[in-house]
Amino acid sequence: MLTRIDHIGIACFDLDKTVEFYRATYGFEVFHTEVNEEQGVREAMLRINGTSDGGASYIQLLEPVREDSTVAKWLAKNGEGVHHIAFGTEDVHGDSEAIRGKGVRVLYDAPRTGSMGSSITFLHPKDCHGVLTELVTSNPQH
Repeated sequence: MLTRIDHIGIACFDLDKTVEFYRATYGFEVFHTEVNEEQGVREAMLRINGTSDGGASYIQLLEPVREDSTVAKWLAKNGEGVHHIAFGTEDVHGDSEAIRGKGVRVLYDAPRTGSMGSSITFLHPKDCHGVLTELVTSNPQH
């Protein structure tokens, strides 16, 4: 069962410049940064608020570190902006299988490791009215 909006992913050309905009404009501070080599991105998670289920809501800023990454290709086609929306769930595998059973394409056969050690998968945007959708089970240590 999906419990919350975990994060909104925003693709950007310059992570540091974009972080500074969100800090100066909205007062959001960086909660976590990392490079995800598998996905070819450098990212910053800006925490917006905490939730009763122990999770939180974030803005995830994504800068590609390689030209062949999905985010780099997306930026070349679309420019900066909202890349995806992520919903939090206690069971990314179970929920993705239930959604797959409803005819929605799940992009990974098994969940992968995402930001801050979370477990993630994506749903195909063509099956979600044009929205790339991520399912996330947070790592309880974050």
